Amino acid sequence: MRWLALLLTLWAGMAGATTEEALPALYDVAGVAADDVLNLREGPGVEHAVIGELAPGAESVEVTALSEDGGWGRVNVEGRSGWASMAYLERQPGQYDSFPPGIAACFGTEPFWRLEETGDGWQVTLPGEPAVSWAPGLPADPMGRPGVFAWLGEDGAGALVVARESCSDGMSDRLFGLSAALVTAEGGAVLRTGCCSLVE
Repeated sequence: MRWLALLLTLWAGMAGATTEEALPALYDVAGVAADDVLNLREGPGVEHAVIGELAPGAESVEVTALSEDGGWGRVNVEGRSGWASMAYLERQPGQYDSFPPGIAACFGTEPFWRLEETGDGWQVTLPGEPAVSWAPGLPADPMGRPGVFAWLGEDGAGALVVARESCSDGMSDRLFGLSAALVTAEGGAVLRTGCCSLVE
């Protein structure tokens, strides 16, 4: 019950926004010629400088936000965020705002921690500790808070609460579309915050 009370407190404090096609989500580059690239720009528009590129046919590109007009998507490449034209990005099927996002990794700084998907569950690495396997239970029902998801670890391992909202890792120029709160039991409940990504 202690974990449940803690989760509800965290949940109440995290923002949850939803759209018809919630972000972040995975997209594939489409409609770019084999001898061309999809430019990433410093801002959402062709008037902004090119800062990177995506290969034609690139898959599982994580779009973390849309421009106001919906024509440009924010993506992370090589340690920074850039903007790509949504005219050349095709959303992968099976991603719905009411479904929990397919998290590949969550991480935080000061102190550093990491949670990553291993295929059999999650692996959690805490400062100064060996990695620990974490078997998450089914995600909690959002109950009126779309865009916020929570998992309890088996055997009181902890809890993870994730919200669809902009998040900075505090170390790079990347911006993510999921914030995270990780609670672990280390002689008492310890709360760490950070961001999550749909790709490694």
